[in-house]
Amino acid sequence: MSNKVALVTGSSRGIGRAVAIELAKEGYDLVINYARSKSKALEVAEEIEKFGRKALLVKANIGDVQKIKEMFTQIRDTYGRLDVLVNNAASGVLRPAMELEESHWNWTMNINSKGLLFCSQEAAKLMELNGGGKIVSLSSLGSIRYLENYTSVGVSKAAVEALTRYLAVELAPKNIIVNAVSGGVLDTDALNHFPNQEEMLEDARKNTPAGRMVQIDDMVKTIKFLLSDDAFMIRGQTIIVDGGRSLLML
Repeated sequence: MSNKVALVTGSSRGIGRAVAIELAKEGYDLVINYARSKSKALEVAEEIEKFGRKALLVKANIGDVQKIKEMFTQIRDTYGRLDVLVNNAASGVLRPAMELEESHWNWTMNINSKGLLFCSQEAAKLMELNGGGKIVSLSSLGSIRYLENYTSVGVSKAAVEALTRYLAVELAPKNIIVNAVSGGVLDTDALNHFPNQEEMLEDARKNTPAGRMVQIDDMVKTIKFLLSDDAFMIRGQTIIVDGGRSLLML
């Protein structure tokens, strides 16, 4: 029961997978959350166990509050504690604002925004038992600038960043530190759903001042920093990791 425990939502692939494996290397036992990709989640669990760490697999749609509560019951029963929550799970309907339907809006906001709030509420209850913890959420540049077909996701990510500020203040007395990381264009499976995928990749390759695209490892390192004691005085902030791309008016 003395090992630190981290929950990474949506950790069967992409950034979530990379973060979970990195935290296992750092000595954390993991909770691997997935919605559909059980085979991929099992692969991540195998990787984690190679480092001598435990991995609890939990299937749960983060947009469903009852499923969230059931997941945290499993965490409590298995580990009895939680030290880190990485809100990585995300989904969304990629359409212009005038083509969005109510179901598209609700689906996106439930998973990306409501999920953060109610996961944080449940996480805080467990973190309090061990004197505090850390919460880091994933955002994107669509929260602060226009991206084609990104309306519902962009608005949901803006809510993530606002919630990060509110939670940072309200959870500070419980010694829970809350921040977010916003990434530039990443060549992951998630990008396959964008109709203008190649255009976005080409823009990132050509117009990033740092000279290259953002990579998953760049995101993982930033998340890891925010989870470290060195970031103690960083609260309620969204750290942009985009190699400077968002600074250019292109």
